[in-house]
Amino acid sequence: MASGKVAAVKAADRVLDLRGLLEDLVAQGLVAREDANRLIGTPRSAEQAQMHPLTYIASCELENLRVPGKVLTAGVLADWLAEASGHTLYHIDPLKINVASVTEVMSFQFAKRHQILCVEASQDSLLVATAQPFTSGWEEQLEHTSGRKVRRVVADPADIQRYCVEFYSLANSISGASGLKGSSGSGNFEQLLELGNLKDPEANDQHIVNIVDWLLQHAFDQRASDIHIEPRRELGRIRFRIDGVLHPIHDFPDQVTAAVTSRLKILGRMNVAEKRKPQDGRIKTKRPDGSEVELRLSTLPTAFGEKLVMRIFDPEVLARSYSDLGLGGDDLARWQAMLGRPNGIVLVTGPTGSGKTTTLYTGLKQLATSEVNVSTIEDPIEMVEDNFNQTQVQHSIGLDFAAGIRTLMRQDPDIIMVGEIRDLETAQMAVQAALTGHLVISTLHTNDAPTAVTRLLDLGLPHYLLKSVVIGVMAQRLVRTLCPACKQPDRVSDDDWQALTRPWKAPRPETVYRPEGCLECRNTGYRGRQGIYEILPFSESIQKLVTADCDLQQVRHQAMREGMNSLRLAGARKVAAGITTVAEVLRVAPPPDIAF
Repeated sequence: MASGKVAAVKAADRVLDLRGLLEDLVAQGLVAREDANRLIGTPRSAEQAQMHPLTYIASCELENLRVPGKVLTAGVLADWLAEASGHTLYHIDPLKINVASVTEVMSFQFAKRHQILCVEASQDSLLVATAQPFTSGWEEQLEHTSGRKVRRVVADPADIQRYCVEFYSLANSISGASGLKGSSGSGNFEQLLELGNLKDPEANDQHIVNIVDWLLQHAFDQRASDIHIEPRRELGRIRFRIDGVLHPIHDFPDQVTAAVTSRLKILGRMNVAEKRKPQDGRIKTKRPDGSEVELRLSTLPTAFGEKLVMRIFDPEVLARSYSDLGLGGDDLARWQAMLGRPNGIVLVTGPTGSGKTTTLYTGLKQLATSEVNVSTIEDPIEMVEDNFNQTQVQHSIGLDFAAGIRTLMRQDPDIIMVGEIRDLETAQMAVQAALTGHLVISTLHTNDAPTAVTRLLDLGLPHYLLKSVVIGVMAQRLVRTLCPACKQPDRVSDDDWQALTRPWKAPRPETVYRPEGCLECRNTGYRGRQGIYEILPFSESIQKLVTADCDLQQVRHQAMREGMNSLRLAGARKVAAGITTVAEVLRVAPPPDIAF
């Protein structure tokens, strides 16, 4: 063992205490003697006395003598403890832990008593995180009862305490809810009859309530935008979409999955008894910090039961600026110029999940002053804003987009936002509203901005009306942004850069950045997302090219000459600025359908 280690290393089966830890930290030059004496002599509250001594020291925010101006954080202290004890430091990522397998290897009482938590369980070995690296009495006992080799790592004691409670509470709730064998039988096309299966867990059973509470809280903690609950033959799969990518979270027994779905349907005021037809609902709740959050629910009958997807809407989206969205420079100037027109149609295009609605809300928020009437017709209303007059589409009573626009035109509006132009009738009503002096903002599903022209022509709109009313089109995608805490300089090859910027001759940057992975980004290398944009203003020259048999290539060529950047070229600029990567832009942005 290397010289200079703390005295605790030499002690066998020593339980860490506050005085001993502070003495070690002083000896290692991390804590000032006066700070250590002050903490030792200060009485602790009952809550503080229950803390692990390392957690308590971190909460006191003592100055780190090795890094002047910085404090001793929990991460720094955990790293020090791992080094001092000769163990590897392990960061507990709940997304990467199989809760069912790690909680079955030992009881909660055993884990709590020894301040340990199994974080990986294979057929032959167990990886156990400990907050007491100088005690080992439990290790032999665990190896004997499990029949597997134990490997030890050190983790932040606060994480061990938190996830120990969370994991075992979840496992206990799932076990309690699965007490009766059998499957839900609702909508399962391959249902097997099992004698003795009297009933399934009730949606209001306390175990199910606990599971749903954990599921929502876990999603909020992990910054998920969507929760997928997907029934399978014997298990239900839970997945979170984080920064645009789905991550497996947990597998529930099939009857628990059905009960969780029923619980969420009750909360969303949906018909729990109806499992054959798709339904929509909403839930409004609060995070632990008190901020409100809305969830939009959608169910779909599948071969093994109802699939439920929840879209999480953060009210803070309405407060985001254009810079937060990644819209700036010439693109922002073009976008604001289009929204500044008194009448006409502005379109935002892109696939589902590309951020169109967020862009529309941000734009409307800028326009919604006390002097104008902003009215929307949406399906569904995704975020409630006090400055808008928002209307929900209700097909059951004949209130569709077209009928909504027709009604809004009699409500003295200045600006009308239409959730989506899906059919000819909606397109005609949007054109009519624009022709009568209103600014209409809406969305389309197209791959890029120029394709919106042919899309509207295909719906049946006459070309001369498009010339008259369309102000411009903006296509967009969302790319994951590099984690600022761990991104590393890199070089991009000529082939990769040409794939990104073809057919343009954009200069290749000397330095780009690559994802590395750290605790801040859960070792993905990415944290958050920004938009890339392709903006096509309908100039006079573009309008001349909009004919009944419009040549889309000519429209693209002319738009490029007038300064329109393709989605990939817009992404290349973010790559050069160190915001994202070539691979990320190529993943989300379609190749430009143009050749020079």
